Amino acid sequence: MDRDEDETQPIAPKDSAEDRPIMDAGEEPDVHESAEDQRPARKPFRKRFTENRLSPESAERQGRITMLAWEKLGGTDAAREFLNSFDETLGGRPLDLAVASIEGLRAVENAIAERAAARA
Repeated sequence: MDRDEDETQPIAPKDSAEDRPIMDAGEEPDVHESAEDQRPARKPFRKRFTENRLSPESAERQGRITMLAWEKLGGTDAAREFLNSFDETLGGRPLDLAVASIEGLRAVENAIAERAAARA
């Protein structure tokens, strides 16, 4: 076979429709990569919370003082303002004091009672 004959012959397609198997309706095509290979790489596990979580006792005091402030001070906005603002008579932020200890909880409960009485 000389070179001229080789160039004039048509090149057959590597994959023609006749060579492919017929698929039924709803059948998935054969994929060479698995679904796992196609997923983007996951980031390694990272701790979401960097601060210490509240102990069950502290969480109970937080819920208790929040509900009391909401009931006695006239709703969400007033309770939020009181609990999250520095209070001179208490010497700190009421929510922090109530969560920290039973004594702090009692002091904040008394402050809420005084404010509720003054409002009435």
